[in-house]
Amino acid sequence: MCGIIGMIGKTSVVPSILEGLRRLEYRGYDSAGIAVLNQGTTDRRRAAGKIAKLENELRKKPLDGNTGIGHTRWATHGVPNVVNAHPHVSGAVSVVHNGIIENHKQLREELVSLGFAMETETDTEVAAHLVKYYHDQGLTPEKIMRAIIDRLSGAYALVIMIADYPGMLMAARKSSPLAIGFGNNAMFVGSDALALAPMTRRISYLEDGDWTIVNQDSLTIYNSKNVQVERPVSLTEVSGALIGKGKYRHFMDKEIHEQPEVIGYTLSAFYDPNLNCMKIPKVAFNPGLLPKLTIVAAGTSYYAGMIAKYWLEGLARLPVEVDIASEFRYRNSVLPDGGAALFISQSGESLDTLMALRHAREKGQHIISLINVDESTIARESDVVLKTLAGPEISVASTKAYTTQLAALLCLAVDWAQKRNVLDKKKAFEIMDELSRLPTALAKVLADKERWNACAHELAGARDVIYLGRGLNFPTALEGALKLKELSYIHAEGYAAGEMKHGPIALLDEGMPVVMVAPYDEWFDKTASNLKEALARGGRVVLLSDKEGIERLDDKPAWVFEMPKVNPMVSPILYALPVQLLAYYIALEKGTDVDQPRNLAKSVTVE
Repeated sequence: MCGIIGMIGKTSVVPSILEGLRRLEYRGYDSAGIAVLNQGTTDRRRAAGKIAKLENELRKKPLDGNTGIGHTRWATHGVPNVVNAHPHVSGAVSVVHNGIIENHKQLREELVSLGFAMETETDTEVAAHLVKYYHDQGLTPEKIMRAIIDRLSGAYALVIMIADYPGMLMAARKSSPLAIGFGNNAMFVGSDALALAPMTRRISYLEDGDWTIVNQDSLTIYNSKNVQVERPVSLTEVSGALIGKGKYRHFMDKEIHEQPEVIGYTLSAFYDPNLNCMKIPKVAFNPGLLPKLTIVAAGTSYYAGMIAKYWLEGLARLPVEVDIASEFRYRNSVLPDGGAALFISQSGESLDTLMALRHAREKGQHIISLINVDESTIARESDVVLKTLAGPEISVASTKAYTTQLAALLCLAVDWAQKRNVLDKKKAFEIMDELSRLPTALAKVLADKERWNACAHELAGARDVIYLGRGLNFPTALEGALKLKELSYIHAEGYAAGEMKHGPIALLDEGMPVVMVAPYDEWFDKTASNLKEALARGGRVVLLSDKEGIERLDDKPAWVFEMPKVNPMVSPILYALPVQLLAYYIALEKGTDVDQPRNLAKSVTVE
């Protein structure tokens, strides 16, 4: 959510800041802006909407300066318009900010009483005025930083530029990521390594509570206790190349088609098929004696956790609880001594998941994370990291990150089942062999696009859609409904198919689309009866099943999509693909912004 880029150089920083902002587009945003220092004064350009509109403003009124900050904003306080766009300016002070300043109302009232005029609806504006207040009192940059950090409550990443100090940026982070980049005669600040990669590979990550004074060739970092500290500088593995769509129309289309390959990469990291040997990272506890695993995640990652519960309980006979990250630490959950908690996050920066992790650590849990960005905050704060190899996922709606999470989680379940002595090698090999052949099955589904187009054309006019699944594919129904909501703005709900008679069946009428996720498995006969109920009430049923499941049905749905036959254990990974495709093609029919749906962000850095 939101993105920050700052730079100090010997030449104009505007092109580099623009490049950084483009690379931050994947995080989601609704306005953008840049401010620079030019001969002792601040000059700023902002625009509502996409970066292309900011570039248009810069063509009309160019900027030039050797020190600057830029921002892509995702609206939390105040509507997305030019007035609320960052950077915010108060006299000589310019500020960009990610996160939420929770005590902004109290600070706003205080600053108004001191004579400051509020021009925006944002919480960030109070930070700009607060810096100006302390600057006007004659405080040094170091003392200004100490003063404002004492006053601000909430989660934030801040970068501050003061016209009286050309060639200097001030920055701080609290529960929101911020990295420092080291260049040749230049220094950079950014929300993540992806934004900084074109300029430098030498990256230092600020720890939670850190603040820093950055100059052109040096920086000084202080921790939350205002003690000067050193943070390691590493060479990032993130590519400096701006990720392109290649032959695909959207990043989402590209990332959907990358799934056979990246699932194969992820499997190779966790399983050696030649030796039939799992390669799960060692943990500091005995999985055989683990009393309980708590899985915590948000959004699509939460549904991955729900499927993992089926696998870990069914294969490893391990008690598992799955919780929504934003709820976990507020409900006083029971966490046993010697328990472990697994946190799932594509970005490794989702604030609700990060705060849940810290809560679990305070409760004495062993911390495991499943992430796609090994340089992320969640990864750095974990005891053990399970790394998916999905590569950068640019589209806001998760596709390949989700399926690689599932692949990694099934590997974990098989490994722990063996360590708990409840799964023999033969059965483990059967599952892993089937999982190893899954990329081929995914490629077969991707080879046929025309059927999805025709179905999407019919469903694009729907007001509501119901998704149904049972057992391992109940979470797939939830994920399918979420994808449709995210991409097409059509209201959709996912249900366990057996719950139809407990209320949702009242929604069925002539023409109501119902998507049935129904591979031929131990739940199929029950799901088939729910399908008949939907057809009897005039529902337009879309059936996702394999050949055997389709042949066992007497009543044929409106649309039937035959899926490759796979072991039921791996079916949630395979059946994630058709619900992604359906949502994607319906969104194309409706003409929505597939890669950056309205109101959504890639990494949610506020609670």
